[in-house]
Amino acid sequence: MVFKQFYLSCLAHASYLIASGDEAVVVDPQRDVDQYIEEATGLGARIRYIIETHLHADFVSGHKELAQRTGAEILIGASADAAFSHHPVREGHQVRIGTVVLRAMETPGHTPEGISWVVSDDADLEAPLKVLTGDTLFIGDVGRPDLAGAKGYTAEVMAGLLYDSLHGKLLALPDDTEVWPAHGAGSMCGRNISKETTSTIGTQRKMNYAVQPMSRPAFVSMMTSDLSPAPAYFAMDVEINRQGAGAVKDITAVAMSAQQVRRNHLDGAILLDVRDGDAFGHSHIPGSVNIGLGGQFASWAATLLPPTRPIIVIASSPAESHQAIVRLARVGLESVRSWLDGGIASWQAAGFPLETLPQMTIDELRQAREAGVQILDVRGAGEFTSGHVPSAINIPLAEIAERGNEIDHSRPTAVICAGGYRSSAAASLLLSGDWPVLYNVVGGTGAWVKAGFETES
Repeated sequence: MVFKQFYLSCLAHASYLIASGDEAVVVDPQRDVDQYIEEATGLGARIRYIIETHLHADFVSGHKELAQRTGAEILIGASADAAFSHHPVREGHQVRIGTVVLRAMETPGHTPEGISWVVSDDADLEAPLKVLTGDTLFIGDVGRPDLAGAKGYTAEVMAGLLYDSLHGKLLALPDDTEVWPAHGAGSMCGRNISKETTSTIGTQRKMNYAVQPMSRPAFVSMMTSDLSPAPAYFAMDVEINRQGAGAVKDITAVAMSAQQVRRNHLDGAILLDVRDGDAFGHSHIPGSVNIGLGGQFASWAATLLPPTRPIIVIASSPAESHQAIVRLARVGLESVRSWLDGGIASWQAAGFPLETLPQMTIDELRQAREAGVQILDVRGAGEFTSGHVPSAINIPLAEIAERGNEIDHSRPTAVICAGGYRSSAAASLLLSGDWPVLYNVVGGTGAWVKAGFETES
């Protein structure tokens, strides 16, 4: 058996290819599918099956395009009500590739249609080697239970199903069974996911807070308390995946001159600056939003930007522009129409104005705080309560657009996050308002703590 994990760090997404003999199966593919075809071709294997463990909410899957290009059959839980050609799967369904057998185990809880797949060798089907758990069981966490409201399920009902799936099925597997989930640290489908991308049932039984011995009511209470709001784009991506997304190559964009970009911006297009925070701070187009390619770009873009408005990419090179377009497509943002030909230099050469976002070091922040500067911390609530700069105000980045009026606009304000990425995005959103003095804190809370400065929790 050949077993390969493809990990896409910007989406904290894991997909898989399993091959045996001249056959292969792909599990939870990302939207751009060339790598799976190339891998299978290199192994001399034909992709016979494409497995979706559930309808994903945080990214758009490439199952439909991959099936069209390979002739493979798509398998997904029968409860998904999928609109594309597929085989609806129930408990115990098996598929065989070479000497490898994959057996379906219905594990609802994160979603109603969730399926985990137990991987065995046909020489000993009673000795599972691996289990592909989708978003039911993560490393160090389990899937959030509050994403199925549109189908009439409350978070409490789903958490109860999740408890049954974990304790009645997954934890019944042998301790040495390898666990391979669909997400790692940073995914919003869980809240405490480890940086590790694989583990075993035995290790999770000992180390995972969510699968410790407890009653069903206690588990339901724990899993439905203090949940951060799900990003609005999750529902959109679920529906795209239910229908099956089109091919990435069909999403086209063109280069635009500075004059064309300016006209489109005045007509309502979003200017998405994908450069890093330093470059954005040095000079940027007024009204542009900074979400750098270097971080969890696609997730934050989908969280912060309306999906229907046209997007124009501002990047340092055509290659970066094309990269941004593909990564936006991975989360269902297909409204990118163009990019600024020649980048910021062409805008400046056309004689159009540029703005700056002053960058503040933590030493400068320490002095500014004593002088009365307002500090806005845009990390998540859990991060903030674990330790923050004294007197800081907490409004998570995802809530800036709705809660920006809670901040005193008349005071100089320093925006801070963990390292400077989210704070630059937040500051770029706030710059569109009436802010007399706004700073982005370089290095963020991480640098503040490392320097040994005082914190509150």
